[in-house]
Amino acid sequence: MARRARQRDWAPRRSSRGNSGGDEVRLTRTADPWRDTDVIDSRAPRTNQAIVGTLSLIAFVTGWWPILGLLAAQLAIGLTFGRRYCLPCLLYFEVLQPRFGEGPIEDSRPPRFANVVGAIFLGSATIAYLVGQSAIGLVLGLLVAALALLAATTGLCVGCEIYRFAARLRGIRARRIDSVDLAELGASSAGGEVVVEFTHPLCTDCRSLEAELPPSRSGRREPLPPASPDT
Repeated sequence: MARRARQRDWAPRRSSRGNSGGDEVRLTRTADPWRDTDVIDSRAPRTNQAIVGTLSLIAFVTGWWPILGLLAAQLAIGLTFGRRYCLPCLLYFEVLQPRFGEGPIEDSRPPRFANVVGAIFLGSATIAYLVGQSAIGLVLGLLVAALALLAATTGLCVGCEIYRFAARLRGIRARRIDSVDLAELGASSAGGEVVVEFTHPLCTDCRSLEAELPPSRSGRREPLPPASPDT
Protein backbone atom coordinates (compact mmCIF):
# COMPACT_ATOMS: atom_id res chain seq x y z
CA MET A 1 0.00 0.00 0.00
CA ALA A 2 1.34 3.40 -0.91
CA ARG A 3 2.36 5.65 1.91
CA ARG A 4 0.22 8.69 2.52
CA ALA A 5 2.08 11.64 1.08
CA ARG A 6 2.61 14.71 3.18
CA GLN A 7 2.10 18.05 1.49
CA ARG A 8 5.19 20.20 1.79
CA ASP A 9 5.97 23.74 0.74
CA TRP A 10 9.26 24.31 -0.94
CA ALA A 11 10.84 27.27 -2.66
CA PRO A 12 13.06 26.92 -5.73
CA ARG A 13 16.08 29.14 -6.04
CA ARG A 14 15.41 32.19 -8.14
CA SER A 15 17.80 34.65 -9.70
CA SER A 16 17.36 38.23 -8.58
CA ARG A 17 17.53 39.36 -12.21
CA GLY A 18 14.15 39.69 -13.87
CA ASN A 19 12.25 39.53 -10.59
CA SER A 20 11.45 43.16 -10.04
CA GLY A 21 8.82 42.50 -7.41
CA GLY A 22 11.21 40.52 -5.25
CA ASP A 23 8.44 38.06 -4.31
CA GLU A 24 9.51 34.49 -3.74
CA VAL A 25 7.48 31.96 -5.71
CA ARG A 26 6.46 29.00 -3.57
CA LEU A 27 5.47 25.68 -5.08
CA THR A 28 3.93 22.59 -3.53
CA ARG A 29 4.98 18.96 -3.69
CA THR A 30 2.24 16.39 -3.39
CA ALA A 31 4.71 13.54 -2.85
CA ASP A 32 8.15 13.82 -1.29
CA PRO A 33 10.55 12.22 -3.81
CA TRP A 34 12.89 10.90 -1.10
CA ARG A 35 10.32 9.56 1.38
CA ASP A 36 7.20 8.67 -0.61
CA THR A 37 9.01 6.07 -2.67
CA ASP A 38 5.89 4.01 -3.40
CA VAL A 39 4.92 6.71 -5.88
CA ILE A 40 6.84 8.95 -8.26
CA ASP A 41 6.39 12.04 -10.38
CA SER A 42 5.76 10.57 -13.83
CA ARG A 43 8.17 13.04 -15.42
CA ALA A 44 11.10 11.64 -13.42
CA PRO A 45 11.18 8.23 -15.17
CA ARG A 46 10.92 9.95 -18.55
CA THR A 47 13.90 12.13 -17.66
CA ASN A 48 15.83 9.01 -16.71
CA GLN A 49 14.75 7.29 -19.92
CA ALA A 50 15.84 10.27 -22.01
CA ILE A 51 19.31 10.23 -20.45
CA VAL A 52 19.72 6.45 -20.69
CA GLY A 53 18.43 6.39 -24.26
CA THR A 54 20.61 9.27 -25.44
CA LEU A 55 23.80 7.90 -23.88
CA SER A 56 23.07 4.39 -25.16
CA LEU A 57 22.59 5.81 -28.65
CA ILE A 58 25.90 7.68 -28.35
CA ALA A 59 27.58 4.41 -27.35
CA PHE A 60 26.06 2.72 -30.41
CA VAL A 61 27.09 5.45 -32.84
CA THR A 62 30.60 6.04 -31.50
CA GLY A 63 31.47 2.53 -30.35
CA TRP A 64 32.25 3.75 -26.82
CA TRP A 65 30.70 0.68 -25.24
CA PRO A 66 31.97 1.40 -21.67
CA ILE A 67 29.15 3.97 -21.54
CA LEU A 68 26.75 1.03 -21.39
CA GLY A 69 28.57 -0.36 -18.37
CA LEU A 70 28.41 3.00 -16.60
CA LEU A 71 24.68 3.23 -17.28
CA ALA A 72 24.12 -0.30 -15.98
CA ALA A 73 26.09 0.52 -12.83
CA GLN A 74 24.16 3.75 -12.27
CA LEU A 75 20.80 2.01 -12.63
CA ALA A 76 21.90 -0.77 -10.28
CA ILE A 77 23.14 1.71 -7.67
CA GLY A 78 19.89 3.69 -7.80
CA LEU A 79 17.79 0.53 -7.51
CA THR A 80 19.85 -0.75 -4.59
CA PHE A 81 20.45 2.38 -2.52
CA GLY A 82 17.55 4.63 -3.50
CA ARG A 83 16.79 7.74 -5.52
CA ARG A 84 19.35 9.91 -3.75
CA TYR A 85 22.04 7.83 -5.47
CA CYS A 86 20.37 8.03 -8.88
CA LEU A 87 21.96 10.87 -10.86
CA PRO A 88 19.02 11.41 -13.28
CA CYS A 89 16.70 11.46 -10.25
CA LEU A 90 18.81 14.14 -8.59
CA LEU A 91 18.79 16.14 -11.82
CA TYR A 92 15.02 15.98 -12.08
CA PHE A 93 14.00 16.47 -8.44
CA GLU A 94 16.62 19.07 -7.55
CA VAL A 95 16.89 21.03 -10.81
CA LEU A 96 13.99 20.43 -13.20
CA GLN A 97 11.01 19.87 -10.92
CA PRO A 98 11.56 23.07 -8.88
CA ARG A 99 11.49 25.08 -12.11
CA PHE A 100 8.72 23.36 -14.05
CA GLY A 101 6.54 21.99 -11.26
CA GLU A 102 5.37 18.54 -10.28
CA GLY A 103 3.85 16.23 -12.87
CA PRO A 104 1.19 13.57 -12.37
CA ILE A 105 1.92 11.14 -9.53
CA GLU A 106 1.98 7.44 -10.43
CA ASP A 107 2.84 4.06 -8.96
CA SER A 108 6.63 3.70 -8.83
CA ARG A 109 6.68 -0.08 -9.30
CA PRO A 110 6.30 -0.22 -13.12
CA PRO A 111 9.15 2.24 -13.86
CA ARG A 112 11.28 0.54 -11.21
CA PHE A 113 10.76 -2.79 -12.96
CA ALA A 114 11.66 -1.12 -16.26
CA ASN A 115 14.91 0.09 -14.66
CA VAL A 116 15.67 -3.47 -13.55
CA VAL A 117 15.18 -4.70 -17.11
CA GLY A 118 17.32 -1.86 -18.44
CA ALA A 119 20.12 -2.63 -15.99
CA ILE A 120 20.07 -6.31 -17.00
CA PHE A 121 20.21 -5.51 -20.71
CA LEU A 122 22.93 -2.90 -20.31
CA GLY A 123 24.96 -5.18 -18.06
CA SER A 124 24.57 -8.03 -20.54
CA ALA A 125 25.67 -5.75 -23.38
CA THR A 126 28.77 -4.77 -21.41
CA ILE A 127 29.65 -8.40 -20.68
CA ALA A 128 29.14 -9.26 -24.35
CA TYR A 129 31.65 -6.59 -25.36
CA LEU A 130 34.12 -7.78 -22.74
CA VAL A 131 34.06 -11.38 -23.99
CA GLY A 132 34.41 -10.35 -27.61
CA GLN A 133 30.77 -10.72 -28.67
CA SER A 134 30.49 -7.15 -29.91
CA ALA A 135 27.56 -7.92 -32.23
CA ILE A 136 25.42 -9.06 -29.28
CA GLY A 137 26.50 -6.05 -27.25
CA LEU A 138 25.66 -3.77 -30.15
CA VAL A 139 22.16 -5.19 -30.51
CA LEU A 140 21.42 -5.06 -26.79
CA GLY A 141 22.69 -1.49 -26.50
CA LEU A 142 20.66 -0.37 -29.49
CA LEU A 143 17.56 -2.08 -28.10
CA VAL A 144 17.91 -0.20 -24.81
CA ALA A 145 18.43 3.07 -26.68
CA ALA A 146 15.35 2.53 -28.83
CA LEU A 147 13.02 1.52 -25.99
CA ALA A 148 14.26 4.23 -23.62
CA LEU A 149 13.89 6.99 -26.21
CA LEU A 150 10.47 5.64 -27.18
CA ALA A 151 9.36 5.90 -23.55
CA ALA A 152 10.89 9.35 -23.12
CA THR A 153 9.26 10.82 -26.23
CA THR A 154 5.88 9.08 -26.29
CA GLY A 155 5.30 7.88 -22.73
CA LEU A 156 5.04 4.26 -23.90
CA CYS A 157 7.24 2.37 -21.45
CA VAL A 158 7.52 -1.23 -22.60
CA GLY A 159 9.00 -2.40 -19.30
CA CYS A 160 6.14 -0.74 -17.42
CA GLU A 161 3.57 -2.43 -19.65
CA ILE A 162 5.24 -5.80 -19.08
CA TYR A 163 4.97 -5.23 -15.33
CA ARG A 164 1.27 -4.36 -15.58
CA PHE A 165 0.59 -7.37 -17.80
CA ALA A 166 2.35 -9.66 -15.33
CA ALA A 167 0.30 -8.12 -12.51
CA ARG A 168 -2.92 -8.92 -14.37
CA LEU A 169 -1.75 -12.50 -14.83
CA ARG A 170 -1.30 -12.69 -11.05
CA GLY A 171 -4.89 -11.53 -10.60
CA ILE A 172 -4.06 -7.92 -9.72
CA ARG A 173 -6.35 -5.66 -11.70
CA ALA A 174 -8.72 -2.74 -11.42
CA ARG A 175 -12.24 -3.64 -10.35
CA ARG A 176 -15.37 -2.01 -11.67
CA ILE A 177 -18.20 -0.92 -9.37
CA ASP A 178 -21.46 -1.22 -11.29
CA SER A 179 -23.77 0.43 -8.78
CA VAL A 180 -23.63 2.49 -5.60
CA ASP A 181 -26.39 2.80 -3.00
CA LEU A 182 -26.39 6.48 -2.07
CA ALA A 183 -28.40 5.78 1.08
CA GLU A 184 -25.64 3.53 2.41
CA LEU A 185 -23.14 6.33 1.79
CA GLY A 186 -25.29 8.89 3.57
CA ALA A 187 -26.02 10.87 0.42
CA SER A 188 -29.22 11.77 -1.37
CA SER A 189 -29.92 12.52 -5.00
CA ALA A 190 -32.85 14.77 -4.13
CA GLY A 191 -30.76 17.89 -4.61
CA GLY A 192 -29.76 17.00 -8.16
CA GLU A 193 -26.75 15.26 -9.63
CA VAL A 194 -24.46 13.45 -7.19
CA VAL A 195 -20.90 12.42 -8.03
CA VAL A 196 -19.41 9.62 -5.92
CA GLU A 197 -15.63 9.52 -6.06
CA PHE A 198 -13.40 6.87 -4.52
CA THR A 199 -10.15 8.72 -4.17
CA HIS A 200 -6.67 8.61 -2.73
CA PRO A 201 -4.40 11.49 -1.67
CA LEU A 202 -1.96 10.62 -4.47
CA CYS A 203 -4.55 10.17 -7.22
CA THR A 204 -3.81 12.84 -9.83
CA ASP A 205 -6.88 12.00 -11.93
CA CYS A 206 -9.05 12.38 -8.83
CA ARG A 207 -7.78 15.90 -8.20
CA SER A 208 -8.38 16.78 -11.85
CA LEU A 209 -11.97 15.51 -11.57
CA GLU A 210 -12.56 17.49 -8.38
CA ALA A 211 -11.37 20.66 -10.10
CA GLU A 212 -13.87 20.12 -12.92
CA LEU A 213 -16.87 19.48 -10.67
CA PRO A 214 -19.18 22.45 -10.12
CA PRO A 215 -19.59 23.65 -6.53
CA SER A 216 -22.68 22.71 -4.55
CA ARG A 217 -25.47 25.17 -3.86
CA SER A 218 -23.71 26.20 -0.69
CA GLY A 219 -20.72 27.24 -2.78
CA ARG A 220 -18.47 24.36 -1.74
CA ARG A 221 -18.23 20.64 -2.25
CA GLU A 222 -19.60 18.57 0.58
CA PRO A 223 -17.72 15.34 1.42
CA LEU A 224 -19.79 12.34 2.37
CA PRO A 225 -19.79 11.32 6.03
CA PRO A 226 -17.48 8.39 6.83
CA ALA A 227 -19.08 4.96 6.69
CA SER A 228 -19.69 3.13 9.94
CA PRO A 229 -17.34 0.22 10.71
CA ASP A 230 -20.03 -2.40 10.07
CA THR A 231 -20.85 -1.25 6.54
